[in-house]
Amino acid sequence: MFLFAGLLLVLMGPVAQGRAQPKTPEPTLDARVQQFLESNRNRWNAWNVPFEDGKILFDLVVAGGFKNILEIGTSTGHSAIWLAWAASKTGGKVITIEIDAGRHRIALQNFKQAGVEGYVDARLADAHDLVRQLPGPFDFVFNDADKEWYLNYFKDLDAKVAVGGCFTAHNTLRIHAREVRDFLAYVQSKPNYRTRIERGSGEGISISCKTAP
Repeated sequence: MFLFAGLLLVLMGPVAQGRAQPKTPEPTLDARVQQFLESNRNRWNAWNVPFEDGKILFDLVVAGGFKNILEIGTSTGHSAIWLAWAASKTGGKVITIEIDAGRHRIALQNFKQAGVEGYVDARLADAHDLVRQLPGPFDFVFNDADKEWYLNYFKDLDAKVAVGGCFTAHNTLRIHAREVRDFLAYVQSKPNYRTRIERGSGEGISISCKTAP
């Protein structure tokens, strides 16, 4: 009897040991992205959005359930990470465009470190040309590229923004207000858009949501 019990313990040993020492689970995407964003909170430069404005973008996408997301102006990826994290919750994906090869390369590294690379389609291209070529439709656009071209980007995308979708733009207050004045006047005059500005960090994000075709 004792011999049988001893043999049973030997046979069960590996199983019992496996149960006692389970593998450490991989961190969830939420934990991974949050850790990345918090640890890099004060390190972003090269025309990335401030942390507060990234949070506004995240909240807008999640609240709206937006899936087909376009970003104009990746820089090194801060805002795209917020957008991609939001897309992971809505079942969406982000197309983001950057013209500078160095910034594009760093952004790809940042997407991987944050764990969101599967939610991002990062394009190295001139947005002046590519935006016209993209078929859409998009239900969320974030514009943070050359300010003097904001109006052109909006006109190129207007027909591709889905009803219920939003066209957002960064730096619509303070130092860039003069450069984007024509864009804001134009979009605020459109009867099928409702526009407001969130102050966020103080840079300002205009949010123009399409109410009709």
